[in-house]
Amino acid sequence: MEKIVIEGCHSLSGTISIGGAKNSAVALIPAALLADGECLIDNVPNITDRDALFDIVKHLNGDIVQNGKEIKINSQNLNNILISEELSVRLRASYYFMGVLLGKYKHVEMYFPGGCNIGSRPIDLHLKGFEALGAKVTKKGHKYILDAKDLHGADITLDFASVGATINIMFAASLAKGTTTIHNAAKEVEIINIMDFLNNMGAKITGAGTDTIVICGVEKLHGANIKVIPDRIEAGTYILVGALLGDNLKVEGIIKEHNEALFAKLKQMGVNYKFVDDGVILNKVEKLKPVDVKTLVYPGFPTDLGQPMSVLLTQAEGVSKMEETIWENRVGHYPYLIKMGAKIEVEGVKATIYGKSPLKGTEIHATDLRAGAALILAGLIAEGTTTIYDIDYILRGYENIIHKLSNVGAKIKIEKI
Repeated sequence: MEKIVIEGCHSLSGTISIGGAKNSAVALIPAALLADGECLIDNVPNITDRDALFDIVKHLNGDIVQNGKEIKINSQNLNNILISEELSVRLRASYYFMGVLLGKYKHVEMYFPGGCNIGSRPIDLHLKGFEALGAKVTKKGHKYILDAKDLHGADITLDFASVGATINIMFAASLAKGTTTIHNAAKEVEIINIMDFLNNMGAKITGAGTDTIVICGVEKLHGANIKVIPDRIEAGTYILVGALLGDNLKVEGIIKEHNEALFAKLKQMGVNYKFVDDGVILNKVEKLKPVDVKTLVYPGFPTDLGQPMSVLLTQAEGVSKMEETIWENRVGHYPYLIKMGAKIEVEGVKATIYGKSPLKGTEIHATDLRAGAALILAGLIAEGTTTIYDIDYILRGYENIIHKLSNVGAKIKIEKI
């Protein structure tokens, strides 16, 4: 067991480099198993979700060779066996093995996926998509069995623009007979990264990044290379850090178009930022304007940045409103912000935030990945010492976060409990 200890109120300067996107990497790693041959994935972030996926690949007898951020995956000796509950519950993205193994073998057995408890995260849209492609889905307790004599193309309209369901259907449909069209597809930039990888393998997919994706099935896929795009959520988190404490803090390795919704809100608030080359330089300002923020599917304000954004709103001069529309349980950080001195009224998924509120360090708990990031931000601006427990949530999705923040002047460390 470990905890994060932060001494707050230190200005931050220097450079933070952004790693590969977690939400791309966790799909690209399972996707490599679709190929008959070796795949190379570059810029893979060093996070515990990556390690959990590696364990599933090895369980299936896939071969992994890692050299820093570069990994090679060879599935020539793959065994399509049951993915145990112990393995699947370690992360939400384990469900991508459903689409991959169904597409490649027309059969998969695995348990319900895990991950952060940020809402009732059913996989009904994934399963309906698989059924439309010709699979029979059987549920036994927490275990799913998916079977198909053959997979065939289909017209699939998603009830909600789900990233996971969009990608999973792409996986299975890539090796189905005929053409599949996904309507109301998710438009996140990570999906374009996935499409590029599949097309590099020999798939025939168009439309990623729009609400209509077309997949023309092929008989088999071959080995290919791909580079993970920069993590827009990691970038957004450190951009918010810069808005709170920056002294010419540079966040580099970003694609600014991926964070347009965030920059629009920061501009409204009067945050001091300037784009340079492949990065942005931020400086703290004394008076921030309040704004209202509602999380939406891409290209709207990202749900994954809603919790960190709420910390910035506590430092605005006036009343801000924050509404989460994607996941109903992304409010677990609010009681801890209130404990630290923030003035927040919470009603369901909506919060009214009264600023400017000085925060004081105390003992708090991460309730999920992005809540943990929000609490780190709060600890960085709080007077005194903040101790964060349940930090495994944070390490799931932020690469070397302690080192990156320490390197720019934060007084932050991990200690054994």
